[in-house]
Amino acid sequence: MTKIQEFDAIVVGAGYSGMYMLHLLQKEGYSVRLFEAGGNVGGTWYWNRYPGARCDTPSEFYCYTFSEELYKDWSWFSLYPEQSEILDYLNYVVDKLDLRKDIQFNTRATSAEYDETINRWRIRTDDGNVTLAKYFIPAIGSLAASHTPDIKGLESFEGEKYHTSKWPHEGVDLKGKRVGVIGTGSTGVQAIAAIAKEAEHLTVFQRTAQYAFPVKNPLLDPDEIKNMKDNFQELRGKIREHPIGMPSFPLVNDYSALDDSPEERNKLFEQLWQNGRGFQFLFAYNDLVTSDDANETLADFVRSKIKEIVKDPETAENLMPTFFVGGKRPICATSYYETYNRENVSLVNLKKTPFVECTKKGLRTTEEEHELDMIVFASGFDAMTGALMNADIRGRNGILLREKWEDGNNLKTYLGMTNVEFPNMFTIGGVHFPLMINVPPVGEVLAEWIIDCIKYMDENGIGEIEATLEAEEAWTKELNEIGNESFYPKVDSWYTGANIEGKPRGFLGHPGDFIIYQEQLAASRDYKGFKFIPLQDTAKKSS
Repeated sequence: MTKIQEFDAIVVGAGYSGMYMLHLLQKEGYSVRLFEAGGNVGGTWYWNRYPGARCDTPSEFYCYTFSEELYKDWSWFSLYPEQSEILDYLNYVVDKLDLRKDIQFNTRATSAEYDETINRWRIRTDDGNVTLAKYFIPAIGSLAASHTPDIKGLESFEGEKYHTSKWPHEGVDLKGKRVGVIGTGSTGVQAIAAIAKEAEHLTVFQRTAQYAFPVKNPLLDPDEIKNMKDNFQELRGKIREHPIGMPSFPLVNDYSALDDSPEERNKLFEQLWQNGRGFQFLFAYNDLVTSDDANETLADFVRSKIKEIVKDPETAENLMPTFFVGGKRPICATSYYETYNRENVSLVNLKKTPFVECTKKGLRTTEEEHELDMIVFASGFDAMTGALMNADIRGRNGILLREKWEDGNNLKTYLGMTNVEFPNMFTIGGVHFPLMINVPPVGEVLAEWIIDCIKYMDENGIGEIEATLEAEEAWTKELNEIGNESFYPKVDSWYTGANIEGKPRGFLGHPGDFIIYQEQLAASRDYKGFKFIPLQDTAKKSS
């Protein structure tokens, strides 16, 4: 028998953003239920347990900063936390804030439809039950829909197959195995370095060579931890004032990379390489991601380091990236290029020798068949749009969200949170979510905007909120203008949908920085980009 429950709000997804949204709703006294498909909190950090999984954002910023008590009661172990440490942190948060009572784990929302006869969202779950709510908040993130390349004959492979985003929680035995890893994005470079240490032989199948900036991961000493906690208020302010929400990466030189001599410039780049602070490279000069010529100086430096590190000249040549630095998601890694000096590691350049098919024994390229015991897909995600477009979400008159976004030219939202024809729905993550900004602080400012909006509606007797067509058009136009002036169009990447064959190209995320995004959110708090329907009018509609 179908069970029907009603809440003020439904949240989907127990990652950073969903958990904070749940906390704010609880704090304001709303009845709320959070549906999570996984068996525990963590979002991407619950599912992505592949070898080497680690955050490339310093731990002091990859956490909540809305509560000083929450911040000070937790101590990180390492500068760049690994997956298990982040998961421990999120479990600490959910217990500290007593969130579990309103989370339903192992439950997937299968559909959501706005019922205009009762002015409520009707959410169906895979346990056969139905939930009604005034507010619907999908917080499923931008990287929830995994992508597996379409390789002929893949189903015939007799060995083991795993996707990094669905890694078995009990782990995988790699010892004595011939492993093939497909993909060299952020996940791939982490997994490759870790798997190489355990597998009998590792074959890396690379489509695009990457710029991998080195990170060192020292354990935090007691003085560093104390300093982090003592300076909480200052830190919180700095996070929200930094272009990507990571204030440990200051601008080194507020002038062009071309103003320094090649010797001075390479000396600085070498110093940053040896320091091992990853993203700091992008802040060495003020024009590395705005000037093609300045960008090329950094690209040349990284290529020189690859040639210096990788002993085999042919392998080094195949590892040389040629695209605009930053056009794809920047990659931070530990000993990535050094991994190719191991005798048990080989590299296949798929640009030169593409896949022909998968066989019972392994993967065949145009050059040879590579016999494998295991294939690991580090092939990324149908990012930004995938999870929401694959979902059965219907607004007014039964319109499907995927129909609204039927092609790249129709990827329209207002603020990256609301959509015309989808009243009282606020998305966190997905289309027009900031591309290159530290996720936890972005999730905080979005959740805070949403709770303030909900409170405003209820305090003023408003039944429905919906973006206006004019606001949606203007917002999307503004983002496209920012995007066209940025470096994103210069490179095919998941930022523009280029990683998925046949996916329409467009600016899937917000191409501006954190400061711009916060200014835009602040400017929208007059609600001029929305239309409201008073509560009494929604009651008339439903009667």
